[in-house]
Amino acid sequence: MPSREAFPPASILREGRNAWRVARARRAAVLSDGATYFGALRSAMLRARHSIQVVGWDIDSRTRLVGEAPPDDGLPEELGAFLAALVQRRPGLSVKLLLWDYSVLYSLEREMLPALHLRWGVPEGVELCLDDRTPFGASHHQKVVVVDGLVAFSGGLDLTIRRWDTNRHDPAEPGRLDPAGKPYSPFHDVQMAVDGEAAAALAELVADRWARACEECVPVPGPSAPDHDPWPDGLDPDLTNATLGIARTHPKHDGAPEVREVEALYLDMIGAAERMIYVENQFLTCGRIARALIRRMKERPALEALLVAPKTHHTWLEHRTMLAGRIRFMRAIRRAGMAGRVRLVFPHVANGGAESEVMVHAKVMVVDDRLLRVASSNLCNRSMGTDTECDLMVEAADAGQRAAVAAVRNRLIAEHTGVSADEVAERLRASGSILTAVRGLSANGHSLQDVEDGDAPARSLLPGIERAADPRRPIESGEFLADYLGHPDVAPPSGRPWPLLARAALMLLPVALLILLWKATPVSQYMTPEAMKAALTAGGSWGPAVSVGLFLLLGFVAFPVNVLILGTAAAFGTWPGLAYAAVGAMVSAAATYGLGRKLGPGVLRRVLGPRINRVSQSVNRNGILAVTTIRLLPVAPFTLVNLVAGAMRIRFLDYMIGTALGLLPGIALLSLVGEGLSRIIEHPTPRNIGMLLVVLTAWAGITWGLQKLFRHLRHED
Repeated sequence: MPSREAFPPASILREGRNAWRVARARRAAVLSDGATYFGALRSAMLRARHSIQVVGWDIDSRTRLVGEAPPDDGLPEELGAFLAALVQRRPGLSVKLLLWDYSVLYSLEREMLPALHLRWGVPEGVELCLDDRTPFGASHHQKVVVVDGLVAFSGGLDLTIRRWDTNRHDPAEPGRLDPAGKPYSPFHDVQMAVDGEAAAALAELVADRWARACEECVPVPGPSAPDHDPWPDGLDPDLTNATLGIARTHPKHDGAPEVREVEALYLDMIGAAERMIYVENQFLTCGRIARALIRRMKERPALEALLVAPKTHHTWLEHRTMLAGRIRFMRAIRRAGMAGRVRLVFPHVANGGAESEVMVHAKVMVVDDRLLRVASSNLCNRSMGTDTECDLMVEAADAGQRAAVAAVRNRLIAEHTGVSADEVAERLRASGSILTAVRGLSANGHSLQDVEDGDAPARSLLPGIERAADPRRPIESGEFLADYLGHPDVAPPSGRPWPLLARAALMLLPVALLILLWKATPVSQYMTPEAMKAALTAGGSWGPAVSVGLFLLLGFVAFPVNVLILGTAAAFGTWPGLAYAAVGAMVSAAATYGLGRKLGPGVLRRVLGPRINRVSQSVNRNGILAVTTIRLLPVAPFTLVNLVAGAMRIRFLDYMIGTALGLLPGIALLSLVGEGLSRIIEHPTPRNIGMLLVVLTAWAGITWGLQKLFRHLRHED
């Protein structure tokens, strides 16, 4: 009988289907939990000679970049101060930080004003760019660090606070504190370190992200010195000479095609499973993954799956979206008759009188002893087609690598159950069943306990919120609207109506809130149009001059010019307001242009970051038409465009003529909105509200039409 090794299974990796790149890694190591990862990353960064590139969903300057023991390298513990000191110690070292320009929904979880700590408070060698190149409702979810193009880390861990923990997950761990000194619950996550071709490929991925966000090329690292190896001290590889697949999710946006390699790789991994699937994942909501698992289990009666997840989802939004999706995920498995072959568990730890659940943030999948995946993607809909993701999967090629894959899986199970990895391996050998092996397995206060979500998802007061929070595709796409209406295979005939509707809704929300404030508070007694005009004209004929002065002064602090235009029209009426707003906007444009010319491009880049290149590319084409175009389209905020135009020394006459031509249509429409707002506030009749809606719709339609026109012309060029 031929041995199993004589006929190894065919590779499942296919570039262009489930992998962007298939590459070799001379070394690959799985780093479980923040202390292990942060310690290894610090060691690699200390060895950097040329470049450190960080891509993250979140990056926090206050992150303690330490392992289990305090560092002895003489540099600060916190990430921002550490990078600043490292660049000062090693002149010529370039550190580039690419952070998702996150939604306001996450503002309470993030460091306030990251630019203040990671751009302005560090040496010139450290550059931060806020990456907003995502469709509406999407996020950049990749978590990658590359050192000198030679060593790379990728997985589920961001360089941010409330991530550090040890493998012990002691509920009373004294080092698990946030910057405010507040303790947080045990936290489990996983990252992978690779070198060789795989690291070079990840460096290319990061360079592409930087080019998209900042419109500048990152130099590709050249050949390294033979003695240069930034692999972390003391980090033993789990696999050597391994073949890796790098899979991505990238939504269709800005002319870039949709990429769904992450989803295809999950489906292909499940389709290759024979005996056991081990999963660690924060979210389980993707129905397509559940159906693939059910289908494969029907084909392979011996196949079992152990799913390790958080005990529950605590926030209001996650409870009504991700938890509801997880309930449906498991309900589908039970209704297919697979309840005895799939177990959903959460890690629990206890030490004396202290006990806690462990927050599972990891994204790991191990199929048999053959496929090992460490990912940034969750098993949710948005990771398959909405957010950007980067996953690494090792495909074992021989008996030694299969043993290494099994050892990683056993080590993770041992971490959650408090026993040794050898004991886990022995129980698996004896039973041949992953579910039997972990049943009752517990030591040192660690255990895996069954998740009890129930069978009925919580009902939401906002219908459709789940599809909006966990969409299969970006909210702005026609496919999203089809999903929302319950017809996922039919795109609406109008193409892409959602952005227009969303913008109109966002514009109407402040109006509705203002009317509510007007009716529910005494503010209406003091903020009538007459009162506002009286305030501006308190000095007699100086009212118009005061309004122009406000445009000038507030322009220097980047106050939104549209708000000033609305206020001027509300105070003076459409035609006087139009004239005063036009003069004020032009005066502000000229003054901030002069400031930009004085500062120059170097100072502006230092203050505003590498994303200034995108504005520079738009305004650097000298001429009236170019300036007019960027005024008509939302390329960047008003003040930023002015500063960059001055710094790039655009001809002043061209700049002012282009600014006038580009601003006047918007000023006219906003003046109509401002007067309509005054009428609604005083007399909120259906006619007045309807007139405002007509103007807002026209404004949104013109903006959308101009974007389509200029994108079409740009593609033709």
